[in-house]
Amino acid sequence: MSFPFRLLTGVALLGTSFLSAQEIELDPITVTATISQKRASETGRDITIIKGEQFQHLPVHSLDDLLRYIPGVEIQARGPMGSQSDIVIRGGTFQQALVILDGLRLNDPNTGHFNSYIPIAPYEIDRIEILKGASSAIHGPDAVGGVINIITKTFAEKQREAKTELLTEISAGEYGFLNANAGFYVARNKWSIGGGVLSNHASGVQQRGAHGFFHNTTASLSADYHLDSAWSVAFRTAYDQRRFSAQNFYTPNLSDTATEQVRSFWNQISIRYQKRHQSLTLNTGIKNMDDNYSYNRSIAANQNHSQIMQALLIYQNRLNAKTTLVSGFNFQQKSIRSNDRGDHSIYLASPFVSFSRQILPRLTLYPSVQVVMFEGLSAELVPQLDLSYKKDNWQFRGSIGKTVRDADFTERYNNYNKATITQGQRVGYPGLVAERSLSYEAGVDRFFQDR
Repeated sequence: MSFPFRLLTGVALLGTSFLSAQEIELDPITVTATISQKRASETGRDITIIKGEQFQHLPVHSLDDLLRYIPGVEIQARGPMGSQSDIVIRGGTFQQALVILDGLRLNDPNTGHFNSYIPIAPYEIDRIEILKGASSAIHGPDAVGGVINIITKTFAEKQREAKTELLTEISAGEYGFLNANAGFYVARNKWSIGGGVLSNHASGVQQRGAHGFFHNTTASLSADYHLDSAWSVAFRTAYDQRRFSAQNFYTPNLSDTATEQVRSFWNQISIRYQKRHQSLTLNTGIKNMDDNYSYNRSIAANQNHSQIMQALLIYQNRLNAKTTLVSGFNFQQKSIRSNDRGDHSIYLASPFVSFSRQILPRLTLYPSVQVVMFEGLSAELVPQLDLSYKKDNWQFRGSIGKTVRDADFTERYNNYNKATITQGQRVGYPGLVAERSLSYEAGVDRFFQDR
């Protein structure tokens, strides 16, 4: 039995177990499908956008619980309350969904099992945009099944009114369960600041030779400042730690009484310039992650330190009322130091360009192309074409595009440094090439107006 108690300031919470049509914006402005701002009914893509305040109405204790309520997203949880979950879109694998936080990719270079470790508290979310289907021509590798784009309040780039908000929730229950969820947001004319803490703990039920414990904590702080009418800068710093029982997470063996601890530091900065019909954005970030996995007490633990440094430069120009140009360059440097996988480093560089062109009063085309250059592998040309025909509240859409996905360090180097491999253990292959696929779809959407 659980005995929750809550202190609420500034936000009222109502329990519900679903997202209704009124809670999903029916034809909102989106930036995920085309990078430039477009109505969802004009993108030619299957996209869903949910406002952040709606998540405060849901009975969730972690961000992976929250993602369960998003249409078209499947969460495959190994452990409770943020311990570990795989994100699946359109039946793909957990490595084929791209997670973006405020313009930068969160996907971990070590393993896709860590992609759900999103270093913010739920209260910081302004909105989540879910783009289903091929998106590598815009967002680069890993966007095979789709994209989850999380945009926080301080990075939302919208007009502000002066406000001060605070939320605090605490709940407790059996087996040592304790949950704390707190967040704040303060906005004035030229600046805003926000942050949050999400913490889940339990001693857990008895398992085979161990308890199913978890101790998961995330803390984040972000701010945004408008230097003048054209220039603005935003930053985030965050800390995330997950320590949990990982028994039989990766093997079916009776000797598996594993525990795991994953700790990460996330820092990002965004510099934006916008004047009239042109804008220039530079997003940079670095994530450091330490993973300590102990199979059982008789075997030395795997210790992995991974890092991803990235920079994304985007230029937008609305050439005329019917044509918009978006171009940019993405750079990633991934590295790992591990007593299991070895020490490795790779880079990725990818220029891209995308147009939106209204060729008829109701017909818009979106051709895009990205050249993905993997270190040590041949470059991949990744084209895509989306089209949208809009009549009244109807959108007839189609899309065809190539997608790519590069192997992570676990796929390449798992058990790489071990002299002997026991039965049932997976072994990586360093010579893996990029995964390629062709995706095409067609659909019809009806957009209803709020009454």
